[in-house]
Amino acid sequence: MSNKKPTIQMVADMAGVSRGTVDRVLNNRSHVRPAVYQRVIAALKETGYLSPRDSYQRTLFEKNYPPLKLGVLLPNWSGHFKWEIENGIEAAREELSEFHVTIVTEECSTDIPDDTLLHLEHLLKQDVQGLAVCAVNDPLVCRKISLLQKEGIPVITFNSDLPESGRLCFVGQDYKKSGRIAAELISKCITKDARILAAVGNLEFDGHRSRLEGFTERIREVGFKDSQITVIETYNDYQVTYRKVSQALQEQKNIKAVYMANRSVAACTKAVEAAGRKGEIHVVCHDISEHTQTLLKSGDIDFSISQDLFRQGYLPLIYLRDYLHKDKYSPDLDNNPQISIVCSQNL
Repeated sequence: MSNKKPTIQMVADMAGVSRGTVDRVLNNRSHVRPAVYQRVIAALKETGYLSPRDSYQRTLFEKNYPPLKLGVLLPNWSGHFKWEIENGIEAAREELSEFHVTIVTEECSTDIPDDTLLHLEHLLKQDVQGLAVCAVNDPLVCRKISLLQKEGIPVITFNSDLPESGRLCFVGQDYKKSGRIAAELISKCITKDARILAAVGNLEFDGHRSRLEGFTERIREVGFKDSQITVIETYNDYQVTYRKVSQALQEQKNIKAVYMANRSVAACTKAVEAAGRKGEIHVVCHDISEHTQTLLKSGDIDFSISQDLFRQGYLPLIYLRDYLHKDKYSPDLDNNPQISIVCSQNL
């Protein structure tokens, strides 16, 4: 090496990473994969930026993290949502294992608040020290989360918030804004005298309700009346969605757009096709599963508004570890990611 004093840029160049990644390693911040971390440490040593003594102290510090157990409570949702969330959880599990962090999960079997409380108690019996929770926004659930916070067990909500619970933070999309975007898209596709069908999964989930609030708020602002909007609740069930959409299309011939704020999008497009109205009715939905991509390509769906489900599974566990192991809480902009609009041409 040259006699020049080593710099962070020299370390970054040698490790093949950004200066920000080097800074995160030096300051024990999260979001650095184990393999990348080791490359940076090697570069720090080779450049002389990190002395042998500093290296020893860092290794000693990492080996002495106390064991930590974190719990995750998932809703009874399947398909794309579950796969992406679980991928995020697994990534966090892999990253945090070297810091003596164990992650256990529970999955609700229903949307009933009592079921949520039962699974929370089961997690607590496993001595979890922090929780990541996606659950119905019910007063009993909020009260339980508030009590846990007071008892020193931090709770971070993801995907669907519990804003009155006193939770540490929420990791997920700005659902009200995403609903407003959906309304904006639909308003550009239909005339002001047309009717709109809005399908939500379960209004007890804050995310679903917030999407609908944003949608109805914006659709009124652009000139539509409340009487032109029909709202159905489908509980994310394929058969219920198909039946209720089919019934609405049969009873209201002037429906020209469907807003799918739930996850049974395929059932909606099948109902539209069965009614002989494919191409006549515009459909806007959320998330980008493989099935949704197929429906976008075929023209059954006009637009989908995406969110990063992987990070909703990953970030709460990283934040909880930072909070409990390092006594700091510093979520960045990643917990409220940019909203993307996807059509057949930008998949």
